[in-house]
Amino acid sequence: MEHFNAASAQALEQALLSCLRSPRWSRRVAEHRPYPDLDSLLAAADEAAYDLTWPDLTEALTAESLPPLPPDTYSAAHTALSAAHAAYEARFGHVFVICLADVAPTETLDRLLEAIRSRLTNDPEEERMVVADELRRLARERLVHALRGAGNCALNHTQPAPGR
Repeated sequence: MEHFNAASAQALEQALLSCLRSPRWSRRVAEHRPYPDLDSLLAAADEAAYDLTWPDLTEALTAESLPPLPPDTYSAAHTALSAAHAAYEARFGHVFVICLADVAPTETLDRLLEAIRSRLTNDPEEERMVVADELRRLARERLVHALRGAGNCALNHTQPAPGR
Protein backbone atom coordinates (compact mmCIF):
# COMPACT_ATOMS: atom_id res chain seq x y z
CA MET A 1 0.00 0.00 0.00
CA GLU A 2 2.95 2.30 0.54
CA HIS A 3 3.69 2.66 -3.20
CA PHE A 4 0.01 3.02 -3.97
CA ASN A 5 -0.49 5.79 -1.41
CA ALA A 6 2.73 7.62 -2.36
CA ALA A 7 2.20 7.64 -6.12
CA SER A 8 1.39 10.81 -7.97
CA ALA A 9 -2.31 11.18 -8.75
CA GLN A 10 -1.67 11.20 -12.49
CA ALA A 11 0.53 8.07 -12.47
CA LEU A 12 -1.88 6.22 -10.22
CA GLU A 13 -4.94 7.17 -12.27
CA GLN A 14 -3.22 5.83 -15.38
CA ALA A 15 -2.33 2.59 -13.61
CA LEU A 16 -5.86 2.19 -12.24
CA LEU A 17 -7.23 2.40 -15.77
CA SER A 18 -5.79 -1.08 -16.33
CA CYS A 19 -8.29 -2.32 -13.70
CA LEU A 20 -11.32 -0.46 -15.06
CA ARG A 21 -11.20 1.81 -18.09
CA SER A 22 -13.16 4.58 -16.42
CA PRO A 23 -11.36 7.87 -15.84
CA ARG A 24 -14.01 8.88 -13.31
CA TRP A 25 -13.49 5.68 -11.29
CA SER A 26 -9.70 5.86 -11.39
CA ARG A 27 -9.72 9.53 -10.38
CA ARG A 28 -12.05 8.88 -7.43
CA VAL A 29 -9.99 5.94 -6.17
CA ALA A 30 -6.78 7.94 -6.46
CA GLU A 31 -8.25 11.05 -4.80
CA HIS A 32 -9.35 9.25 -1.65
CA ARG A 33 -5.86 8.19 -0.57
CA PRO A 34 -4.23 7.32 1.69
CA TYR A 35 -5.69 3.88 2.32
CA PRO A 36 -4.59 2.14 5.51
CA ASP A 37 -5.02 -1.34 4.04
CA LEU A 38 -6.29 -3.36 1.09
CA ASP A 39 -9.80 -3.74 2.52
CA SER A 40 -10.17 0.03 2.73
CA LEU A 41 -8.96 0.43 -0.83
CA LEU A 42 -11.37 -2.23 -2.09
CA ALA A 43 -14.27 -0.61 -0.24
CA ALA A 44 -13.44 2.73 -1.87
CA ALA A 45 -13.08 1.09 -5.28
CA ASP A 46 -16.47 -0.56 -4.86
CA GLU A 47 -18.07 2.71 -3.79
CA ALA A 48 -16.57 4.53 -6.76
CA ALA A 49 -17.85 1.80 -9.08
CA TYR A 50 -21.37 1.95 -7.63
CA ASP A 51 -21.45 5.67 -8.40
CA LEU A 52 -20.66 5.28 -12.10
CA THR A 53 -23.34 6.40 -14.52
CA TRP A 54 -24.32 4.37 -17.56
CA PRO A 55 -22.17 6.59 -19.85
CA ASP A 56 -19.21 5.92 -17.50
CA LEU A 57 -19.90 2.19 -17.70
CA THR A 58 -20.26 2.33 -21.47
CA GLU A 59 -16.86 3.99 -21.64
CA ALA A 60 -15.38 1.20 -19.50
CA LEU A 61 -17.04 -1.46 -21.66
CA THR A 62 -15.16 -0.29 -24.75
CA ALA A 63 -11.94 -1.71 -23.31
CA GLU A 64 -13.42 -5.07 -22.30
CA SER A 65 -13.31 -8.32 -24.22
CA LEU A 66 -14.47 -11.85 -23.58
CA PRO A 67 -12.30 -13.83 -21.18
CA PRO A 68 -9.82 -16.05 -22.99
CA LEU A 69 -10.73 -19.68 -23.40
CA PRO A 70 -8.33 -22.44 -22.42
CA PRO A 71 -5.97 -23.29 -25.31
CA ASP A 72 -7.35 -26.82 -25.73
CA THR A 73 -10.93 -25.62 -26.31
CA TYR A 74 -12.34 -27.20 -29.45
CA SER A 75 -13.30 -25.03 -32.43
CA ALA A 76 -17.04 -25.75 -32.20
CA ALA A 77 -16.99 -24.17 -28.74
CA HIS A 78 -15.38 -21.03 -30.15
CA THR A 79 -18.11 -20.92 -32.78
CA ALA A 80 -20.85 -21.34 -30.17
CA LEU A 81 -19.32 -18.63 -28.00
CA SER A 82 -18.94 -16.26 -30.95
CA ALA A 83 -22.58 -16.78 -31.90
CA ALA A 84 -23.80 -16.25 -28.34
CA HIS A 85 -21.68 -13.14 -27.99
CA ALA A 86 -22.95 -11.74 -31.30
CA ALA A 87 -26.54 -12.30 -30.14
CA TYR A 88 -25.78 -10.56 -26.85
CA GLU A 89 -24.10 -7.61 -28.54
CA ALA A 90 -26.98 -7.26 -31.02
CA ARG A 91 -29.50 -7.24 -28.17
CA PHE A 92 -27.69 -4.92 -25.76
CA GLY A 93 -25.29 -2.94 -27.96
CA HIS A 94 -22.13 -3.69 -26.03
CA VAL A 95 -19.67 -6.44 -25.24
CA PHE A 96 -20.61 -9.15 -22.74
CA VAL A 97 -18.66 -8.89 -19.47
CA ILE A 98 -18.37 -11.37 -16.65
CA CYS A 99 -15.98 -11.85 -13.77
CA LEU A 100 -14.74 -15.43 -13.72
CA ALA A 101 -12.21 -15.04 -10.92
CA ASP A 102 -13.38 -18.11 -9.03
CA VAL A 103 -13.97 -20.32 -12.05
CA ALA A 104 -11.56 -23.12 -12.93
CA PRO A 105 -10.14 -22.84 -16.47
CA THR A 106 -11.80 -26.11 -17.42
CA GLU A 107 -15.20 -24.60 -16.55
CA THR A 108 -14.71 -21.25 -18.30
CA LEU A 109 -16.47 -22.13 -21.54
CA ASP A 110 -19.49 -23.68 -19.85
CA ARG A 111 -19.87 -20.74 -17.47
CA LEU A 112 -19.51 -18.20 -20.28
CA LEU A 113 -22.09 -19.88 -22.49
CA GLU A 114 -24.46 -20.41 -19.59
CA ALA A 115 -24.16 -16.79 -18.47
CA ILE A 116 -24.60 -15.29 -21.92
CA ARG A 117 -27.65 -17.44 -22.65
CA SER A 118 -29.16 -16.65 -19.27
CA ARG A 119 -28.52 -12.93 -19.52
CA LEU A 120 -29.97 -12.72 -23.03
CA THR A 121 -33.37 -13.07 -21.32
CA ASN A 122 -32.80 -9.93 -19.23
CA ASP A 123 -34.54 -6.72 -20.15
CA PRO A 124 -32.08 -3.90 -20.98
CA GLU A 125 -32.44 -2.15 -17.63
CA GLU A 126 -31.89 -5.36 -15.68
CA GLU A 127 -28.84 -6.14 -17.82
CA ARG A 128 -27.40 -2.70 -17.13
CA MET A 129 -27.45 -3.51 -13.42
CA VAL A 130 -25.77 -6.88 -14.04
CA VAL A 131 -23.13 -5.25 -16.26
CA ALA A 132 -22.39 -2.61 -13.62
CA ASP A 133 -21.91 -5.32 -11.00
CA GLU A 134 -19.70 -7.45 -13.27
CA LEU A 135 -17.50 -4.45 -14.11
CA ARG A 136 -17.20 -3.65 -10.40
CA ARG A 137 -16.21 -7.25 -9.66
CA LEU A 138 -13.68 -7.24 -12.53
CA ALA A 139 -12.13 -3.99 -11.29
CA ARG A 140 -11.89 -5.38 -7.78
CA GLU A 141 -10.25 -8.63 -8.92
CA ARG A 142 -7.79 -6.79 -11.15
CA LEU A 143 -6.91 -4.40 -8.35
CA VAL A 144 -6.27 -7.24 -5.90
CA HIS A 145 -4.20 -9.11 -8.47
CA ALA A 146 -2.20 -6.01 -9.33
CA LEU A 147 -1.42 -5.17 -5.72
CA ARG A 148 -0.72 -8.69 -4.50
CA GLY A 149 0.83 -10.52 -7.36
CA ALA A 150 2.58 -8.67 -10.05
CA GLY A 151 6.04 -7.52 -9.09
CA ASN A 152 6.15 -5.54 -12.32
CA CYS A 153 2.67 -4.11 -11.92
CA ALA A 154 2.18 -0.44 -12.62
CA LEU A 155 0.30 -0.10 -9.32
CA ASN A 156 3.41 -1.16 -7.45
CA HIS A 157 5.80 1.00 -9.43
CA THR A 158 4.11 4.34 -9.77
CA GLN A 159 6.29 7.34 -9.15
CA PRO A 160 5.99 8.87 -5.68
CA ALA A 161 4.35 12.24 -5.52
CA PRO A 162 6.73 15.14 -4.98
CA GLY A 163 7.41 15.81 -1.31
CA ARG A 164 6.37 12.35 -0.14
